[in-house]
Amino acid sequence: MPFVIPDDLHPDLMPVVWLLGTWHGSGKGEYPTVQAFDYDQEVVFAHDGRAFLHYFSRTWITDQQGERVRPGALETGFLRPVGDNKLELVLAHPTGYAEVWYGEVQGARVTLATDLVARTETAKEYTAGQRMYGLVDGALMYAYDMAAEGHEMQSHLWGKLERD
Repeated sequence: MPFVIPDDLHPDLMPVVWLLGTWHGSGKGEYPTVQAFDYDQEVVFAHDGRAFLHYFSRTWITDQQGERVRPGALETGFLRPVGDNKLELVLAHPTGYAEVWYGEVQGARVTLATDLVARTETAKEYTAGQRMYGLVDGALMYAYDMAAEGHEMQSHLWGKLERD
């Protein structure tokens, strides 16, 4: 079924309209402090007629056969276009983090970097992140780099999602 632009879409969302919908797929993760892993993911970019997208992502760690073993990362937030192809993203995580991201959209590509990472005193050390989302042949491709636990910015997660 082809993607249809909703009638009630706020005009400020046109640069990121291609993100709308529910996406499913899989990805891979690695970092010096963890063993490499595979995961399934569901991402939702939704709107209610106002000038922001509600973002929700959940993952499940998978085994070598691709079967879900346990819940993985969970995050939610709001993506706001603010003019001149600039974006703001606010995210919260149940592991004790809240982040403010700034970035831009260029065609079917979004790039973002953290401006602020706040964490509770029980959260692991995480100091910065960079994200890239792109629409490639109808699939949502993404990469997430981070600096954490004394390590410099480096690749952490990447994946490919298909729209439902």
